Amino acid sequence: MNSQDSEHTRLLTEILKWIKFAGMREVKEVVNSVLDTGQKKLVYQLSDGSKGTIEIGKAAGIASTATISRYWKSWLKLGLGENVSVKGGERFRRAFDLEDFGIEVSQPKEVKQEKESGVPTKPSEEKPALEAKPEEKKVE
Repeated sequence: MNSQDSEHTRLLTEILKWIKFAGMREVKEVVNSVLDTGQKKLVYQLSDGSKGTIEIGKAAGIASTATISRYWKSWLKLGLGENVSVKGGERFRRAFDLEDFGIEVSQPKEVKQEKESGVPTKPSEEKPALEAKPEEKKVE
C-alpha cells in the first residue's frame, strides 16, 4: 500500500466515524419504534447471520418460522440489516448491536430454562450428581 492509499484509508475511516456518530440518535429512534416488544428485540439481537429461523424461534419462544421471516423482511426494507447467503438459502444479519444503544434485550428462553431448572450453565457451576433411587419393588 502506498502513502496515498494509506491517506485515503485514514480519511475514509475518519468520515465513517463521524457519519456513525451523526446517525446514532436517528437509528436509535427507528430501532425503538420498530422493535416495540421484548420478543422483537430478542429476535433482532439473535439475528447475527449464524442462526436460522428455527433456532431463533426456539430461543425467542416463537413457534412460527414465518413470523421471524416476516420480521426479517421488514427490517431488511428499513435498512436494519442485510441478507447473507447460507447453505440452503439466506439469513438476515442485523446491522446494529442493540447493546450499543443501551437497549436491554431479554435472555433467550434456553438460557432462562437452564437457570430456572438448576442445570449448570458453566462447568464451574456443576453440582454433584444425585444418588440413584433404589428401584421400587412391584407389589403382586
